[in-house]
Amino acid sequence: MSNVDFNEMLVSNAEFLRPFAITLTRDNEAAQDLFQETMYRAIANREKYNVGTNIKAWLYTIMRNIFINNYRRKAKQNTIFDRSSNDFLLNYNQVTTANAAEGTLKLKEIQEAIHKLPEIFRNPFLLYFDGYKYHEIADMLKEPLGTIKSRIHFARKLLKAQISRY
Repeated sequence: MSNVDFNEMLVSNAEFLRPFAITLTRDNEAAQDLFQETMYRAIANREKYNVGTNIKAWLYTIMRNIFINNYRRKAKQNTIFDRSSNDFLLNYNQVTTANAAEGTLKLKEIQEAIHKLPEIFRNPFLLYFDGYKYHEIADMLKEPLGTIKSRIHFARKLLKAQISRY
């Protein structure tokens, strides 16, 4: 494919990139920069384009990769490394007292809520809470795996609704 043919095909398909750039960046100026960078990279890498390949998909991929690389670069630049010594925290005596009464009350309310669950939900949930895997619970209760998963899910939803004030 000649350079002229490639450039014509590129120009005719370029306008589809602008909405995609705005969707990615959510900023008109950044979208314009991303669009220009995409067009530059497409022209610079024209020899990598295979004739017959979907040009729109090729351009979308270039744009997406540029956006992801820029995002990662910015995230890396915003990372702050604290190399200071925190030895002073080792000898910092801070005394805290846990409120055991409040914790006990919350635990009692949670246990009451669990025992108020319908038996069909309570049994799989308690087994799961005790550390059994889904497939082990399904074998114990002789129920399908999907049924066990949904019952545990609904038990969680019911508990969340009952204990929503925490």
